Amino acid sequence: MGQKINPLGFRLGTTQSHHSIWFAQPKNYSEGLQEDQKIRDCIKNYIQKNMKIPSGVEGIARIEIKKRIDLIQVIIYMGFPKLLIEGRTRRIEELQATVQKELNCVNRKVNIAITRITNPYGHPNILAEFIAGQLKNRVSFRKAMKKAIELTEQADTKGIQIQIAGRIDGKEIARVEWIREGRVPLQTIRAKIDYCSYTARTIYGVLGIKIWIFLEEE
Repeated sequence: MGQKINPLGFRLGTTQSHHSIWFAQPKNYSEGLQEDQKIRDCIKNYIQKNMKIPSGVEGIARIEIKKRIDLIQVIIYMGFPKLLIEGRTRRIEELQATVQKELNCVNRKVNIAITRITNPYGHPNILAEFIAGQLKNRVSFRKAMKKAIELTEQADTKGIQIQIAGRIDGKEIARVEWIREGRVPLQTIRAKIDYCSYTARTIYGVLGIKIWIFLEEE
């Protein structure tokens, strides 16, 4: 059988770079990893709480973390920076305080910056959130997938593959459905492919959404 590998980890060092950049001794490594997870969860929760958006898309493409001895620098790449528009500095300061409280680190400062991405629907995370929102509102999965593909075509990508697995449309038997548009060369390491897997909690149960987007060839 073909062995599936995470496309991001497969391309590390060629077209893909790490989302967290820091150095730790082997015995402290796990702590650093958990700390990263805490920061990411904390930011996502904060944004979910404070954003009153009808569509339900938070629009975080990725969160990059860089750690130094006395500083944790976090860059949030957002598609729809609603945080920026209203109360610009106040919101970010509040978020910084929340993260600092969550980590309870005294000797390290948390610095958060928000970067806007040009075409948000070219990023799998935002698309997955969009599809999850559609599925929660009981839109048929094929319609949701087609809509997502239309959205990516505006963001000039070369190819996209979307896969939804689980109790689709509330059927008793779980199945996997997928759809592909353009080309998605997963074997080619030079090809820059963005990938995400996302969990959508619907009333029937949990659906898994996986999205591969082929951006360009190096």
